[in-house]
Amino acid sequence: MKIRKFTYAFCVSALLFSAGCAAKQTENFTPPVMPAAWIAEHDNKSALINSDWWKSFNSPVLAELIDRSLKQSPDITTAAESIIQAKAQLKSTGASMFPSVNLSGGSSVNRSFPSEGSARTSESSSLSLGVSYEVDVWGRISAQVRGAKESLKAAEYDYDAVRLTLVSGVANGYFQLLSLEKRIEYAEINLETAERILKIVQAKYRNGSALKSELLNQESTVLSRKSTLLSLEEEKKQTLNALAVLTGTMPQDFSTGAEDFGAVSVPAVTAGLPSDLLLRRPDLVKAEAQIAAADANAAAARAALFPTLSLSGSAGLATDALLSLANPATSIGLSASVVQSIFDGGTKRSQITISESQKRVLAENYRKSVLTALQEVEDALNSVKYGEEREEIQNQTTAKLEHSLRLTEIQYREGSNSLSDVLDAQTSLFQARDQLASLRLTRINAAVDMFKVLGGGWEITDKIAEK
Repeated sequence: MKIRKFTYAFCVSALLFSAGCAAKQTENFTPPVMPAAWIAEHDNKSALINSDWWKSFNSPVLAELIDRSLKQSPDITTAAESIIQAKAQLKSTGASMFPSVNLSGGSSVNRSFPSEGSARTSESSSLSLGVSYEVDVWGRISAQVRGAKESLKAAEYDYDAVRLTLVSGVANGYFQLLSLEKRIEYAEINLETAERILKIVQAKYRNGSALKSELLNQESTVLSRKSTLLSLEEEKKQTLNALAVLTGTMPQDFSTGAEDFGAVSVPAVTAGLPSDLLLRRPDLVKAEAQIAAADANAAAARAALFPTLSLSGSAGLATDALLSLANPATSIGLSASVVQSIFDGGTKRSQITISESQKRVLAENYRKSVLTALQEVEDALNSVKYGEEREEIQNQTTAKLEHSLRLTEIQYREGSNSLSDVLDAQTSLFQARDQLASLRLTRINAAVDMFKVLGGGWEITDKIAEK
């Protein structure tokens, strides 16, 4: 008797010690301490970014393209489906918190043929109701539910991250298209200028006041300008095709409205405080939700080392008649069971190690994402600041070169300048105009990037999964 008691006490102690070792918690996740201000000169006041921030560029065509992309893009649809799956997974996991109920019934008839005597027939019918429930003593199921909730949050935040990436991609693509159209306009003007100068050279050559080499040089310049124009046209078509894909439209059916690149507004964007990024950027809050989900999964893995307690009950009716429950016999049963894994080859402890390692990896990825976010905002602030200054300088440069070309052409007609002076002047002007269009694109894209790296005014809504 004493040996039995000792054996029982030893087994219980071993089980509790084993489970207790698993109860050790991992370190809590602590968000990094953010800097107090940005390095780049900027207003550090907090500012709310509208969810439809792209409208601040005052481009009706862009607004229409973004509206189309949000309705038709496969990326948005895929992200929405991920939310639906996460909600279904949460519902499936949460179902374990409740009892499961089963109803079963049946009828049977048996006929036996003994070696002596007549055949015998027996009939029976039964109906039973069974209920089973796992008591969440150690919090394993609740941890799984918590993990599923955090995974749902991560899916919702990922939807907004995909939405932000898509919208900024459409904006960048559309402004690239407008920039190319402006560069094509400048290239056409440059070609017209080269052809006009060619006519002057041809006239002077016929009069004997221009060399054959000057004529050939200008003809070569005209051909070069035509080649440049063709390259820009090709790039424009490629940009249109890429924009079509972003909006979920077949390139063959895609077109945009006409709009002047110069009419696009460049909105001022307030960066706010660096600490605001932790709540404003969907990729950061998504990463934080993933860490919380991993923490819950680790808790569930630790709780799996504890014994499971299950309760079950049943009630049934039975008769000796076929397809009838008249005058039945009633039965009721209740049971409880405790199951503790003694040896599983280290499977459960390996799962604990894996889940805790996954949490540490996610925490490091989060830290890296925060560092990247801070860098992106600093870079965007500098791009906005210096982009505006460079565009203003380039405007002044272009105006002076336009005046210089006009003077050079007049002087060439009068014979006081050589053709090479004219060629240099028109080349400089074309490069300046082309650079001006590129700098304006850089400045506008910097504003788009500012909205993007600051989080883009994302909003979580319960209606996302209805899409």
